[in-house]
Amino acid sequence: MTDSALGNSDPSREASDSSQSSSSGGAGGPKSRAERRKLREARAAKRAAKRGRKPGKKPAKKKSVLREWLDAMVFAIIFMVIVRTLLFDLFRIPTPSMENSLLVGDYLFVSKLHYGTRTPITLGIPFSFIYIRGLELPWTRLPGFTSVKRGDAVVFNWPGDDEPHIDRKMHYIKRVVGLPGDSLAVVRKVVHINGESQPLGANMQQHWYAYKTDARVQLPSARLGELGIDEVVPTVNPTVVRVLATEEAVTRLRELSYVDRVTPAIARESSGYSTHMYPGGVGYTPDNYGPVLIPSEGMTVPLTEVNWRMYETVITRYEGHTTSQVEDQYLVDGEPADTYTFSQNYYFVMGDNRDNSEDSRFWGFVPFDHVVGKAVMVYFSWDDQASSLASKVRFGRLFSLIR
Repeated sequence: MTDSALGNSDPSREASDSSQSSSSGGAGGPKSRAERRKLREARAAKRAAKRGRKPGKKPAKKKSVLREWLDAMVFAIIFMVIVRTLLFDLFRIPTPSMENSLLVGDYLFVSKLHYGTRTPITLGIPFSFIYIRGLELPWTRLPGFTSVKRGDAVVFNWPGDDEPHIDRKMHYIKRVVGLPGDSLAVVRKVVHINGESQPLGANMQQHWYAYKTDARVQLPSARLGELGIDEVVPTVNPTVVRVLATEEAVTRLRELSYVDRVTPAIARESSGYSTHMYPGGVGYTPDNYGPVLIPSEGMTVPLTEVNWRMYETVITRYEGHTTSQVEDQYLVDGEPADTYTFSQNYYFVMGDNRDNSEDSRFWGFVPFDHVVGKAVMVYFSWDDQASSLASKVRFGRLFSLIR
């Protein structure tokens, strides 16, 4: 009785209880294979949730360094194509036609947003001359936030290029002198717009004749260099030299005691320029030109013997019509035409280096559909003619605004 009170139990009952406990999987006891697998899966799912991936999905392999570089390059190329197609483009000044405003070796940011982005016209490999010839995409010009203004430095596709697709023509940069609807003339090198003279800008230069007080006098190169004059050419007259200078430099040159006077160097009408001007054979020179009426969208002009050579190229090359002349009758698309109405705006452009520039005086107007954008900034400048490597970079021109 005493032992029974201490809680001793029957051995056979204990064995039965132990068997039931083992089979039921009680806490701390052995588990079946299926239960252990479920437990492992639950733990794996919990760990996967902490790492942010779905349960059962294999972890992604880490990219190699080469793969990361390739991904970065592809992204950079796509980004650059979008930016250069829609927002800004990059150009380099190859010739001195815009000196001293823009120098050979200047690298420019050109804004396509100012006048509105022109969507692509051809399909090809970006930043190359390779494209599908004969395929022209439907294109338009997106709205811009300003119009082309007189004095803007504009990048455009050169109208004189024989390339059939506009966006594949060579790029030029010039300054806008005449706007649509203006009457423009050059009289003894001075540009006149609607009868009003337009003085040279601050950095624009042209040729002048400097008359010395004595034929034996040599203009000192150091003094001329201070004035920004580095081109001095003798003439047949020993008392006269031809210089390339800005108007400001000429004003200071006139103050020198050994300089009698300075006058513009005017090209003679007999100098053979007439056949090379636009239009050819009418007696124009770069220094005495026009007057010409610049076409504007919606403007109607009478077609006459006086203006036919001026506007025939515009009507055929830029407006897409055929023209011919039968005696005194002018034909447009085979139909008699006494007048013509223009379908877009045109601009008259000139280089800031007036006597070293191939511009509208030689090949005519710039149609608006040829305009690429406005040059806004010099972001880099490299002088190939510099004597040392350190002086080749023109640090003073970096990130300078174009005026």
